[in-house]
Parts: sequence; structure tokens; C-alpha cells
Amino acid sequence: MKPTTLKDLSRHLSLSTSTISRALLNHKNIHPETRKRVLEAAEMLGYQPNTTALNLRYGKSKSIGLVVPEMVTPFSANVLKGIQAFLNNIGYKVIILVSDESPDTERDNLTLLERFNVDGIILNLCHETYNQALYAQIMERGTPIVFFDRIPGNALDVSKVIVNDHIQASLMAEHLISTGCKRIVHLMGPPTVRNATERAAGYQRILVKHGIFDPELMVKTHGTTFGHGKEAVKELLKKGIAFDSIFAFTDTLAIGAMNYLLEQGIRVPEEVAICSFSGTELSTSVFPQLSSVEQPLKEMGEAAARLLMDKIQDSSSDSRTLVLDAKLIYRGSTARGSGKH
Repeated sequence: MKPTTLKDLSRHLSLSTSTISRALLNHKNIHPETRKRVLEAAEMLGYQPNTTALNLRYGKSKSIGLVVPEMVTPFSANVLKGIQAFLNNIGYKVIILVSDESPDTERDNLTLLERFNVDGIILNLCHETYNQALYAQIMERGTPIVFFDRIPGNALDVSKVIVNDHIQASLMAEHLISTGCKRIVHLMGPPTVRNATERAAGYQRILVKHGIFDPELMVKTHGTTFGHGKEAVKELLKKGIAFDSIFAFTDTLAIGAMNYLLEQGIRVPEEVAICSFSGTELSTSVFPQLSSVEQPLKEMGEAAARLLMDKIQDSSSDSRTLVLDAKLIYRGSTARGSGKH
């Protein structure tokens, strides 16, 4: 039996072949009802589209790039689920590259994706300014970029998906204070990413408001791994710096710190309460379970993918910033009651 062609669909639907092609590619200028008719007819007549030919015809690769700092924790994997949930429905594939927190590796990854002729890039950067000129060049050459979580400076007109790091960090600091904590350590994130400075500022604002801010308790770390959390709290104990709680930039820093405290016989939360930002599955894989600011990671990925498709389908569309809600989840690591100590 002869396979069904675009011309067959065109005759059946009384539509031009170009309209049918665009409907199959989910082009934004095609009315949803028209696309529905085309898809139903294609299924009924057994049409199998040559997606490669269609993509080449309209100058699309039907692939996007995703560049993230790491894939060790569930953070990026959960964002990826949201990206794929949206893009798979419209026939797009995702090429995933990891920068390992290296701006130079990130640069190489972005250059590689351009060579692959991806239609767009979703990026969680590892340095706010290092590759900013490259971001601008890539977008000027016609490949849109959407940022999530970690975003570039305001000089770039870009679409981005974030949470309000400052407000959420402030609320978590208030939670610690409400349980009686007064000597609250902040294990800081990299100073080269904006959400780290926003979280630190939110923490500091609340402690200043309550008259308990001590700059000695703002601890710079050398990274964001379990090991970095362990080393940071180990150094605090070695210096004899008194503290009754820890608010960490990420789950990994918090868990590394908590594990070391427990190894030293320091009870959590009775002697030291611990909480974090990010809220991945790691929060509930330890004991006591970790209080955390939980970001809507899958929703973040889906929102980034939608913003990217807007840019792919219309490069002149306005850039947008989506600020998603995060949840403060209180668990055993801060369950101290309201008593003072």
C-alpha cells in the first residue's frame, strides 16, 4: 500500500501542504483547531511524517541544549523532568551538558551546542558575569537562551525562571529564630552567582532586624558538596566559634555539616538546628530529615521550556521573568520547640 503523503493530507483536508507542515511542527501561527484536524487526519490516514525533512525545511533541528553546573544531586534531574514533559509533546529532544561549576567548561559546552545547531539553550550558569559576553553573542547569532535558578546580570535582556531567594531565605531565618536560635551560621554559596548573594542578604537582613547578626557566622565555603559542608563546620568547631544553628546555601552543604556534627556526638536539632535551600529528595534521605526551602523544580523546567519555545517561534517576543513560589518545609532537623537556650 502506498504511504500517505502531505499531498494526500492536503487533498483530504483542503489545506495547503505548507499549512499542514506547520501544523505538524506545532507552529505558533497555526490555530489549535487546525492543528487538531491535521493530527486527527494524519492518524486516520496513517501518515508518518519525515520529521528530519520537515525540520530542515523550516530551519529547525528540533533539539535544545541544557547546560547545568552538576548532575550529582537530584536538582538538575528534576528540572530536566519538567523540560522533557513539555518538549517531548512537541517532538523536541534535549542535549544535556554539564559545566562542573567551571565557566571555561560552560563556554565550551555552549560553543558545542551552537555547532550542533540547537534551536535554543536552557542554562543554569556557574558564574554570573564570566560568560556574559558569549551569551549575548549566541543570542545575536540567532540562538535564544533562557536562564533558570542562577541568572546573569541585568545588562542582558533575557527570559528567566527563578524563585525569590531573598524572601525565602529571610523566612527560613525567621523560622530558626522562632525556635529560640540566636547564633545562626550561614554556610554561603559561591559569591559569583546571584542566588547565593540573595540568600545571604535575606539571612543577614533578618538577623540584623532581631539584633543578633554576627559577621563571624557568615562562613565562606570552597564549594557546594557534602565535603565542603563538613569542612566548613569542622573549621567552626576548631576555632571554638559558638553556634546553635546552621542555614546552608544547599542541601549538600547542610547534610555534610550535619553528618560531621553527628559524628562528633553533637545532637541535631537539640544542640544545633540545621536547614537549607533547594529542597531536593536529599532532604528526606537523611536522619533527622532536613528542613528546607523547596523550589518547584519540575515546574521550573517546564516554565523555562515554554519561555524558550516562545523565543524559538518568535525571536522578537519580549523577554519575561517568571518568579515561582517556593515552600518552606519544616522537618526534624529544626524541631526544637520554642524554648530558649
